[in-house]
This record gives sequence, C-alpha cells and structure tokens, in this order.
Amino acid sequence: MTPGAPDAGRLLPAGLLGRFRARAAGYDAANTFFTEDFAELEAAGYLRQLVDTPPGDAGGMAGAAAAQRLLAAAAPATALGVNMHLVWTAVAGLLADRGDTSLHGVLADAGRGEVFAFGVSEPGNDAVLFDSLTRVDRLPDGGFSFTGTKVFTSLSPVWTRLGIFGKLEGRDGDDVILHAFVPRGTPGVEIVEDWNPLGMRATQSSTTRLSGVRVPEDAVFRRVPVGPNADLLVFGIFAAFESLIAAVYLGIADRALDLAAHALTRRRSMVADRPLADDPVLRNTLAAAAMQRTAAEAELRAVVQDLDARSDLGSAWFPRLVTLKTHAVEAAVAATGTALHVGGGSGFSADSEAVRLHRDALAGQFHPSTEESARATVATALLGPPST
Repeated sequence: MTPGAPDAGRLLPAGLLGRFRARAAGYDAANTFFTEDFAELEAAGYLRQLVDTPPGDAGGMAGAAAAQRLLAAAAPATALGVNMHLVWTAVAGLLADRGDTSLHGVLADAGRGEVFAFGVSEPGNDAVLFDSLTRVDRLPDGGFSFTGTKVFTSLSPVWTRLGIFGKLEGRDGDDVILHAFVPRGTPGVEIVEDWNPLGMRATQSSTTRLSGVRVPEDAVFRRVPVGPNADLLVFGIFAAFESLIAAVYLGIADRALDLAAHALTRRRSMVADRPLADDPVLRNTLAAAAMQRTAAEAELRAVVQDLDARSDLGSAWFPRLVTLKTHAVEAAVAATGTALHVGGGSGFSADSEAVRLHRDALAGQFHPSTEESARATVATALLGPPST
C-alpha cells in the first residue's frame, strides 16, 4: 500500500484518487491537460493546503510531501503539474517561518484561488537560479521590461500568476537577478502550445515567451546578485522544489512496485508449475527496487521534517537536497523498470500503466538538479570547488 499521512487521506479520499487514476491514461494518450482533475483538486482545497497548514510547527512540508506522493501514485502528471503551484506556496511558507514575509502576498493570493506557476527554466541556462538569459531593461517610469524564453512552464492552461526572473546588467558589472510575478493576460506574455513529450504529458508544460513584458517596480519582490549566493529565496525555492519533486517520483515508485507485486502473484511458470512470486530471481529483482524506494523514502521524511523544524544546516542543505531528488528519481526508474520486466509481454503494450509510469519516471532526469549537477554539488561539499 502507498504510504500517506492522515491529512493526505483527507484531501485525497479513495474515490477521488480512483477517478484520477481512471483519467490518467486518457490525458496521456491525447496529450491534454488534466482539466477535470484540476477542477476537483481546486474544489477539495488541495491547492490551498500549504496556506491552511503552513511549513513549520504545523508540519506543512511533511503533509504536502505525503499528499503529493499519494496523488502521484494515482496520476503522476497531475501531481507534477500541481506541484509547481505548491512549490510557490511552500517557498512563501518556508520564508515566513524563518521571519521573511516578502512572499506573504503569494499565500494571500493562493488562499483566494490564484494559481501560481514557474517561468524560471531557460534553454541553455545550466546556472538555474544563479544567472539568467532573460534580459531586463529599466524603463523611464521606474519599471522594468523582461525579454526571454522560459521552458517547462507547467500549468500553462490554468496559471493566473507566473513567477519570472531575469538579469539586469549593472554599470560596473554588478549584475542582479530580478524576481517578479506577472498576471495572466499581461501584454508580451505568449504561451506557445508546443508540449509533446515522452512522458508527464498532462502537465502541459509549454514554452513561454516574454517579449518586453512590463513589470512595475513594486512588483519586483527580490533582487539578488548574479552567481551562487545564500539568499533565503534561493534556499526556499531549492528546498521546496527538490523535496516535493522527490515526493512525486516516490509516488510513482509506490504504484510501480504495487503493479510488479501483483503481476508476480498473478502469473505462473508453466515449466516450473509455480507462481512467479516463488521465483528466487524475480523476488530478488523486486526486493532490490523496493529497497531503493525505502532508502529514498527515509531521506524524504528526514528532509521535510528538518524543513518544518527550521533545522539550520547551512551549506549542507544543498548536497542533501540534490541527493534526495536524485535518489527518488532513481527509485522511480528502477521500480517502473521492474514492473515492466516482471509484467510479461502484455505489459509492453504502449497503453499499459507500467509503460506510462516508466515514461513518466524518465522525466525526472530533466528536473534540476540533474544527476551531473547533483554529483558536482556533493563533490564540492566534500572537496571544495575544482581548481580549474
């Protein structure tokens, strides 16, 4: 059975999860947004969960991770899509819990039904939050103009507030990154309907083009220097994103292991005249994947508990977070691969759940931090930066 905290079960009763699972294959096949799922999640108050139960003493991060894991076991793309909204509310809550109320407006707006999305990822920008290819120009009225291309903008059909960032060049090389939110319908924001990926199709994470998007000066909520820095916003985004992404991929692993166990108990060997569940090689294969899931689960529980507890780990947070995300994705890929392996030839059908889950799991390698970046972070924590 998929683990889940009591609050997760309250937000996601069995009947609701059943409807999500029944619709997931159709969304995937048609490459369409999870419209019905989204409407039901809104009605259930799911998007407000980190407003109602914020990070900190209330246990908001642990609760959100458990809920996202439960949702992902039923409908991975639905979970990944709504994850982007939850990340922004988690960031706002994590900052507030640490005395920074600069994103209080996010929590207030989310409580009123606004839907937040990330316009952060850029093609060719492997610096992620520490630099930007989006150009920011200062306007005569004191505002700013943003021009650039954002990719993987999940919730493209429904977001109402888009978080964007870009680089404003300084006169003496003191470049700064500006963060702001823009409402849907802002002139110059173009959603390009180009989403046609291998997996996680229902997220509809389309490209977004910013062409001279005007942002008033008072809409800029953060200015940080270019390059690695210890700004609390950077920590908040990193911590919320990596932990909630890990929860989604662990949910995929949960469902894949359930499918694999069911297949082994259902199938028989004609030669050995016994259930495949008695085959020692296949039992070992399933156990290995389950052990990977269990290890990543322990990491996730510890990370979200420490986030809620405001544990001060300093720079040690970053290698820990990238390791969690990497291990959760590896667990999902291993579990879905195992489900395919033990499921028999019929499970190789393009419309089988195991195949869909495997395609969804493969998407994990494209979320920051990539495996290469994660290992570089861990190596730097142990050895310092490379000399050349």
